Amino acid sequence: MSKIDLHMHSCFSDDGEYTPEEIVDRAMKNNVEIISISDHNSVKAVERALNYSRDKDIKVIPGIELDCTFNDINLHLLGYNINYKEKDFYNIEEDILNQERKASKEKIRLIKEYTGLNISEEEVLEKSSNGVVTGELIAEILLKDNENRNSSILEPYLQGGNRSDMPYVNFYWDYFAQGKPAYVPIKFISLKEAIKLTHKHGGQAIIAHPGNNLRNNLDKIDELIKEGIDGIEVFSSYHTKEQIDYFYTKALKNNMILTCGSDFHGKTKPNIEIGNFKFEPKDISIEKILN
Repeated sequence: MSKIDLHMHSCFSDDGEYTPEEIVDRAMKNNVEIISISDHNSVKAVERALNYSRDKDIKVIPGIELDCTFNDINLHLLGYNINYKEKDFYNIEEDILNQERKASKEKIRLIKEYTGLNISEEEVLEKSSNGVVTGELIAEILLKDNENRNSSILEPYLQGGNRSDMPYVNFYWDYFAQGKPAYVPIKFISLKEAIKLTHKHGGQAIIAHPGNNLRNNLDKIDELIKEGIDGIEVFSSYHTKEQIDYFYTKALKNNMILTCGSDFHGKTKPNIEIGNFKFEPKDISIEKILN
């Protein structure tokens, strides 16, 4: 089987680090043969990756990761082989960017109020490349600031702490994710709308890392299947062996596409690497995506 990784993020994701070209090079260095750069609500990396890889020994599949909701649960839907030039995708990106920019100051206010940490709104906004403030950016600034480093709140994220394996994204998950103290809701499209959009533009709709989003309600995957998803990202950096076995069985039983994705971002998730999985993928069925 070719070495495959169908979930990674470029600098066109607010929390991504590398250019599309750098990602292609990194994937080839890791002997990955088939990739998809699936940025958050953005297809801007696709054409650059396709052009750059044209004369190289690697296949790039057009992709996107759409934020969406199902019964008040925030989910991520991967769309593969989409017609990435369609205006609908650019409209979604612009809408979410505008919402995120408006939410930025509120995120800063909430985290300051909840933690009492010293955070300069001006510094955070200045270091944001596009006016969007992420929890990861706030964490990076806080953890590099000597004035805050002695705080017991930050201790778990510093070297040797129990959240120091991926300090930036762990801080985001602990304080800015859905249901956390500094969470600011964004109005995303529904899962059904995301599936419809993906299908409308020729793609396959795959639910991303469901173990990470469904948490203790894994049986909700049955409801997502009824909504019309085409497949499940069974092998993910976040999934336990038990979760992999559970989703693997569900995918086979429902004759669905099985995919694998690392969710590589760069510095925000430093222990995740392109093509490297805690549990090696097997029997990945991506023929419908490759054809």
